[in-house]
Parts: sequence; C-alpha cells; structure tokens
Amino acid sequence: MDDVPETWHHGLMARWWAEFKEPEAAELAFYRGAIERFGEPALDLACGAGRLLLPLLEAGLDVDGVDVSTDMLLQTRRLAAACGLSPSLTQQAMHELDLPRRYRTILICDSFGIGGDRRHAVRALDRVLHHLEPGGALVFSHDFPYAQEAADWLRWLPGRRDEPEPWPDGGERRITADGDELELLFRESSFDPLMQRSILEVRARRWRDGEMLEQEEHRIVLPEYFAQEILLMLDTAGFTDVEIQGRYTGVPATRDDATVVFVARRPA
Repeated sequence: MDDVPETWHHGLMARWWAEFKEPEAAELAFYRGAIERFGEPALDLACGAGRLLLPLLEAGLDVDGVDVSTDMLLQTRRLAAACGLSPSLTQQAMHELDLPRRYRTILICDSFGIGGDRRHAVRALDRVLHHLEPGGALVFSHDFPYAQEAADWLRWLPGRRDEPEPWPDGGERRITADGDELELLFRESSFDPLMQRSILEVRARRWRDGEMLEQEEHRIVLPEYFAQEILLMLDTAGFTDVEIQGRYTGVPATRDDATVVFVARRPA
C-alpha cells in the first residue's frame, strides 16, 4: 500500500457531508466537555467539513482543524465563512501531522485508522503524541468489528463470499440547498479477515430535474481494530493513563459496548 490514505471524502461525497451531516447532541457535548476538561488549544484531527469544528468554534473554544481531503476543507471554509468564522485549517494525513502548534486536547471523531493500514495508524499515534503538550490528552471514538450486524460475522468464516457485492439499483437521495439532488450508493468490494481490512465503495450522483448530471466513484479502506490492539499501539507510542469509555458516556466501557471512546494522556 502506498503512503496516501485512501478515503472517499472527495467531490460529491464531501458536498454530501457539508450539506447533510450534523453532530449528535451527545457527541458534540462530549467533545466540548473533553476540551474543557483537558484544555485548549485543541485540534480536531480529521475534521472533515467542520461538523464538530464549527460548533466548537462558535462556542468560543480555540480549536484548529486538519483533514486529508482538500475537498472537505474547502467545504469547511465555505461553511465557516457563512458563520463569520476563520478557522485555522491544514491539509495533512494523520501519519504526516506536522504543525507549528502544540495542543492540550486532540480529538479524532470516528476516523482513527481509516484509509490506511496499521503502519499508518502507529505513525499517526506517534505524531499525535508529538503534538500534545505534556499532560495533554488524545480523545477518539472507535467502532469495534462487532459493532456490525451479527450476520456480518459470517464473512470472517471459511466459505465467505469473496467477490464484490453488486451495486444496489438506487441509494439515499437528498435535495441540497441550491436544488440539486445528491444520491449515494454503497457496496463492499472486498473483505480480508487475515489482514482485518475491508474496502467499501461509494457511487455518488448529482441530479437536477430528474436528469443525472454527474457521477463519481470512490472507495475507502477500513482496517478492523479490536481493543487490545489499540491499547498496545497507544502503549508503544508512549501514551499513559489510557481509559476506554462507553460511547459518549464518560464512564468505563463494558463488554457489551461496541462503540467506545479511548482517552489517553501524554506523560506530564
């Protein structure tokens, strides 16, 4: 695999995120609380189109944004300008993070490891640790493989389907602010249980007055990480005082939690 993470957050997909993706109330409150607990300045790593970043800035918090996708950052700048905001934004991959500033809190929402392999993830944690002030915290959410439907576990077993799923006939369609209609169709193109990695594809379409004007196809690489692997990577990178919390609960996770939040500190 080359050194560029492979994600689908480009073109029409970036526009979809900017048009339709809103933060959950509990999610936004949790990350705001994390910044208030661990301190500013903060960094929203993989900030996307500013779904969390812009509300945090509107709340008066000192937060910068980084994302690997230029298209997503263009959307962030557009939405920020409409709100009268001028965030500090940088286009970089997590594993290449190189900023002049150091942070008390670094957030990664639903994006740790996506697009890359384990080599990228280990390097990303090294870079994050380097960008934290002593005593600062990394806070990131993560879905375990068993967050999927039970039937999806069959793909881990011998006799699994190895060919790509067929494209669905149609997908979710929504009308944008300017009257365009965006449609997204998804399929899994491959899953490798040995490498613990799946590849998903999206077919994005733009419609106007019933006519399809544009179509794009992108794919995203999704490594599958279990808790012990992430704990080992955090320990190897040099993080301490690691907590695994339930999804935006602030209390320790249990064996029934399929989505969790890791909180890890740089030694003081």
